[in-house]
Amino acid sequence: MYTPSALAMTEKDDIAAFIHHFGFALLVTPDLDATHLPLFLDREQSPMGMLYGHLSRANPQAHTLDGQRVLAIFSGPHSYISPTWYASAPAVPTWNYAAVHCYGQVELLSEAETTRSMDTLVTQYEPALLSDDAVAQALMPSAFKQKLQQGVVGFRILLDQIQGKEKLGQQRPDADQQGVYQALQQSDRHDERALAAYMKQRQLGTGAR
Repeated sequence: MYTPSALAMTEKDDIAAFIHHFGFALLVTPDLDATHLPLFLDREQSPMGMLYGHLSRANPQAHTLDGQRVLAIFSGPHSYISPTWYASAPAVPTWNYAAVHCYGQVELLSEAETTRSMDTLVTQYEPALLSDDAVAQALMPSAFKQKLQQGVVGFRILLDQIQGKEKLGQQRPDADQQGVYQALQQSDRHDERALAAYMKQRQLGTGAR
């Protein structure tokens, strides 16, 4: 991913938080097969961490995955940026966004590891669902889960490279940043307001000092 140094996200905690919050990834293998799927990051198992997920066994990508070096792309908020929002001219339209690219080698999981991985993923998005055994068994009885699990292939990605980028206009003059931020905040489009909220949370591209 082309990332000028001024736009790079380099702090490990920031990258981990981004992956946790925007966990629906695009998994790309060397043959250019691609699957959209949720992944979660375990930071404890290696210097850069491991990503965990699973694919449908019916997905052809699942049968070529083992041992491959792959790319997982995590996308955050993004939006068109109008040149009319800038205080300075001349200017051209652009697109602002945040993204993290993760590279690494795939290992397939055992049945027990796949079960743990799937439970961790569910817990990340709905902690209460598996905390109450009665509720969990009513919704997802053990036999039902076991049958469904036979139809998936669990895997982990041992990460060897991570690239983070936040192209939020933070390199522009303060007045330009303020104009863009205000326009995004006041928009009636959800994607534009989401980008503004992300910029505020990250304190980037808002023109505030």
